[in-house]
Amino acid sequence: MNTLSALIIAAAIIVTGLLLYWLLNRSLRRNDSMSLLQNQVNAATQQSSQQVEALRKGVADSLQALTSQLNQSLATSSKQVGDRLDSTTKIIGDVRQQLGQLEKSSKRMLEVGTDIAHLQEILQPPKLRGSLGELFLGDLLAQVVPASHYELQHHFKGGEVVDAVVTLRAGMVPIDAKFPLDNFKRVLAAESDDDRRTARRAFARDVKGHIDAIAKKYIRMDEGTFDFALMYIPAENVYYETIIKDELTDGDMVLFNYALKRRVIPVSPNSFYAYLQTVILGLKGMQVEEQSREIIGHLSRLRKEFDTFSEAFRLVGQHLDNSGKKFTEAQKRLGKMESKIEQIDGMAQGLKIEDAPETPALPESPA
Repeated sequence: MNTLSALIIAAAIIVTGLLLYWLLNRSLRRNDSMSLLQNQVNAATQQSSQQVEALRKGVADSLQALTSQLNQSLATSSKQVGDRLDSTTKIIGDVRQQLGQLEKSSKRMLEVGTDIAHLQEILQPPKLRGSLGELFLGDLLAQVVPASHYELQHHFKGGEVVDAVVTLRAGMVPIDAKFPLDNFKRVLAAESDDDRRTARRAFARDVKGHIDAIAKKYIRMDEGTFDFALMYIPAENVYYETIIKDELTDGDMVLFNYALKRRVIPVSPNSFYAYLQTVILGLKGMQVEEQSREIIGHLSRLRKEFDTFSEAFRLVGQHLDNSGKKFTEAQKRLGKMESKIEQIDGMAQGLKIEDAPETPALPESPA
């Protein structure tokens, strides 16, 4: 029993020892594997750390470059946006200024429109229109014609008063301002041919009445006027309506032909200026003629003065000639006198003059 127990115990000890050896050997192997694995893990960790560091550095560099590029792009964009904002602000300012000017211009246009409306109201009375035409006529004459060659409000012997006369050498040109506006406005406002024909005939009657009045009252050849007169119409559109041939009226209603038959010439501000330029040429011719007469008068007076001076010069020459002859005679006489004096002087030198006795010396006084 004891032996078996001992064997069993011994076998158990042996088995236990083998088991411990095996476990120890396995543990050692495991430790070597763990150490190798640890080394591999450490190497992998170090490599991973290096790769991560390199990756981190690359990412950081990329982020820095990207940030720098982004900042530069933002700065450029900000500058462009700022410039565009400045330009936009300037444009907006200019637009506001122009809008302000446009607003002022609109207000002025409204004021001008109001003034025109007031002017139309003012021009309703014919007398005021006539005064305005006279004012325009006088202003145009003052700008072109010398003051000494025109007269405003010229009175004729019969009491008629023409608005102006231009004075030329051969006579006076009477000028009267007319402003037939009422029926002219009806011509413009006519909507149909019949209305226009009616208004046109009324306008023609007004103008013909003015033409007849000018021809009757102001063409006064017995008082120094020419055989024609000018009818000054201060509005170009009214003047144009006067001289055009209107197909809606009869042939005998053409106002310009009617005016010429009555020796009345309608003129507008532009055409009247051309007439005045012709008058100015005539006035310049008169001035040249007057100056020529003055020059001829001066030459005549200068001729008389020259003749007087020539006669005086001739007398002076004659006197000088006589004086020269007398000078020659006096010179001859002087020569003769000089010869006689020389002869007398020679005779005096030839005479012997005796010496006078010596005067005795005075005795010396005692000391």
